[in-house]
Amino acid sequence: MSEGEAAPAATGRDSRNLLMRVVAAMVLAPAAIAIAYAGGWLWTALVTLAAIGLYVEWLMIVGAVRETRVVGSGVVALAVAGFCLAAGRIEASLLVLVLGFAVVALLSSRPYWAAAGLFYAAAAQIASVLVRQDQTEGYVALILILLVVWVTDIGGYFAGRGIGGPKLWPRVSPKKTWAGAIGGLAASLAISAGFVGLGLGKTIPILLLGVTLSIASQLGDLFESAVKRRFGVKDSSQLIPGHGGLMDRLDGFIAAVVLAAIFGFLRSGVDGVGRGLMVW
Repeated sequence: MSEGEAAPAATGRDSRNLLMRVVAAMVLAPAAIAIAYAGGWLWTALVTLAAIGLYVEWLMIVGAVRETRVVGSGVVALAVAGFCLAAGRIEASLLVLVLGFAVVALLSSRPYWAAAGLFYAAAAQIASVLVRQDQTEGYVALILILLVVWVTDIGGYFAGRGIGGPKLWPRVSPKKTWAGAIGGLAASLAISAGFVGLGLGKTIPILLLGVTLSIASQLGDLFESAVKRRFGVKDSSQLIPGHGGLMDRLDGFIAAVVLAAIFGFLRSGVDGVGRGLMVW
């Protein structure tokens, strides 16, 4: 096949993939926002299911998914931790997860990778619940994180394809460019400025927070790409049309929400994570 014949075929595949991504986002984004608004046990249940999916996909990537006791132990630990989080027992959830790490590491033929997968999923689970549980600012903080991650991805996609140029880290992610990274940052600034315009935070802190979360999101994406490349895997799964698996869709959010939860915790403690992010 000549280059002239290959190019239209590649363009057609890209167009179909973009269409699938848009359709999937139009379905998933409103659902996620609605459940985030509801908060409480409903949000915790969604986060826990996502964490279980992340853990299983991680084991698929590292080649440990056939170790049924490892899969089962991690799933049970995340499920019980989710129940404890819904009941407001954060200390109990942490204890359950620590026991889960120990069991998974003891049972797996790849103890470090299996335990790392449970830690990855558990960090996303706990951080997402802690950010949202603040009744005054939790929902606003969570929406800021979600929007920054989404526009970073969208801005990076279009800037990278439209401008091109030098690659960001070709050994880990051959398609990502510096133009895409900067485009994602610019989009995150626009979202942060919108929050400031609505009176949802002071200018400098919210703009800095948006940029920081955007960078974290991009690093989370690169981290997942590095893990997949280490094991020769293209997509974490085929669960979401046009996006691959949960890890492919949530990698940036995981890094951003964990960092946000740490910031909020350091400023306002475990019961005021959302307030610690938004109130300066």
